[in-house]
Amino acid sequence: MNILTLLIFAPILFGFIILLLPSSWRASFKYITLIATLLQLGISIWIYLNFKTGPTNAGINFVDEFQFVQKLPWIHLDLGSAGSMQIDYFVGIDGISVTLLVMTCLVMVIAAVASWEIKGNLKGFFALFLLLDMAVIGVFCALDFFLFYTFYELMLLPLYFLIGMWGGARREYAAIKFFLYTLFGSVFMLLVMVGLYLSVKDPVTGNHTFNMIYMMDQANYIQGSVFSVLSNATLLGMPARTVGFVVLFIAFAIKVPVVPLHTWLPDAHVEAPTPVSIILAGVLLKIGGYGIIRICMSLFPDVAHSGAFWLGLLGVISILYGAFNALAQRDLKRMIAYSSVSHMGFVLLGLASQTAEGVSGAVMQMVSHGFLSTMLFFLVGVVYNRVHNRDIYNFRGLGTLMPKYTVYIMIAFFASLGLPGFSAFIAEAFSLAGAFKSHSVNGLLPYWMAVCGSVGILLSAAYLLWTLQRMFFGKIALKGGDIWKNALTDLNTRETLTLLPLALMALALGLMPSLVFAKINDSVLALVEFLQIK
Repeated sequence: MNILTLLIFAPILFGFIILLLPSSWRASFKYITLIATLLQLGISIWIYLNFKTGPTNAGINFVDEFQFVQKLPWIHLDLGSAGSMQIDYFVGIDGISVTLLVMTCLVMVIAAVASWEIKGNLKGFFALFLLLDMAVIGVFCALDFFLFYTFYELMLLPLYFLIGMWGGARREYAAIKFFLYTLFGSVFMLLVMVGLYLSVKDPVTGNHTFNMIYMMDQANYIQGSVFSVLSNATLLGMPARTVGFVVLFIAFAIKVPVVPLHTWLPDAHVEAPTPVSIILAGVLLKIGGYGIIRICMSLFPDVAHSGAFWLGLLGVISILYGAFNALAQRDLKRMIAYSSVSHMGFVLLGLASQTAEGVSGAVMQMVSHGFLSTMLFFLVGVVYNRVHNRDIYNFRGLGTLMPKYTVYIMIAFFASLGLPGFSAFIAEAFSLAGAFKSHSVNGLLPYWMAVCGSVGILLSAAYLLWTLQRMFFGKIALKGGDIWKNALTDLNTRETLTLLPLALMALALGLMPSLVFAKINDSVLALVEFLQIK
């Protein structure tokens, strides 16, 4: 069996085991789920260590970057004289995929441990959790557009129920809002996918195909044969390729989320249980950024190049808008949700620069934010599980009451605001360096965008340090009085063991960014070169 196939479908096998076991065994469900995620993590680390980089791949074409490839016939339909339709189970990863896979698998382990706080309907929760796990891994591996779309849509179902059934007081509203936003983007993505299918032919069989490798092929792209239909067509008074790019971008921008398509995120985070918040922030937002790289920029490099200014502008707006909103929040979880909007804006800014520095910074930001947001939402869950309150002004002096907890919250806060030595500093510095360089190298982004991005870092320091000062310093003062004081016990062993690897990863990526850069470098350079085709 192909190693990627094992990685994708291992969770669903454990999910079936949970469904087959009687409810009287519910105490074992959390251990089965943890074993499934640890197995996945082990497989992803093996893939990471065996992913080939360096001189052997020098000068390799962008579309030949993929490794661990498996291609099998999946759906076959005979169309008579019109030929046939064949959809393949086609998976493979490049340097960008492999780093996001390892990050995702570690985040899913943390989410599985956080799920031990769930008390009701454990069989349904953990079965949906493992179904979601399979879908998100599948998205990062799929190289057939139909297969990619299948995994992408499959994420909706478990997330809808995980928020709607195990969330907070307004969980139904948050779940429906999330579902409708995502469905809105993906329905129109389906139309573009069909248009691409009708525009691309398999050079071997001559049949239309959903194969993304053929869609990205440079030689065919230059000759104009692959996108012959979309190249010459117009839609709504614009070139069809531009419309296709915009529609796909909106679908993925909802996931990132990019302002003004972000409004589902704070509601979903606030109402979702801690493990689902961890998956939303740690993995789901990265799928949006990954989709922009893998689908939008790779299939429509000419439109990505001509529209780079607008992508950068949306990134800057997200950075500043998210930071100002975070500064205004009282709810700790909502503040961190808005900080995610701000930090993910650096991903869009780095990608818009279309420089090696900027794209590398964007990928590093996705990996770094995956670990840091997971750490932050887990820490919020620790306090909420003890006193069922998240209002910043209801807590003071937690540093005295919970010293170990305060150490980890300080690590998470300082790492998130871009302190040198942590991963976010490397990510944001490279994204800004790419934005600065873009003006002189390709003229895509003006200098002021990089300046505004720097202001966003300053604002993140403001809301994070202000929160630290209000909640953790000074004399102990709790709204719940002695009841809260007795309930707010420091981190237990399980919580410490959960937070420690996240803190170490944030530090390791800050001190040794080559852990990511070495794997993504070949793919990033090939992508940047590919984007010059315009």
